[in-house]
Amino acid sequence: MVSACILIRTEKGKYADVVKRIKMFKGVKRAFPVLGRYDIVVDLEAESFEKLGNTILRIGQLSGVVFTETMVEVIKSEEA
Repeated sequence: MVSACILIRTEKGKYADVVKRIKMFKGVKRAFPVLGRYDIVVDLEAESFEKLGNTILRIGQLSGVVFTETMVEVIKSEEA
């Protein structure tokens, strides 16, 4: 399982609609509006990096989304 946090900036006044649509995506654990440089924070889980990437790309293409920044969880190796 791969986890990521997505920070999203939306068009003015569009954050509520975008949050509503993002919550329907498979793997979204939480999506909520915030104050500051970004408008929405999303906690996302996927079975693989490929599926994670596909979901992030779909989110970035939603109407009202201006910019996304994704932070992928670092998985420590047992040998490190």
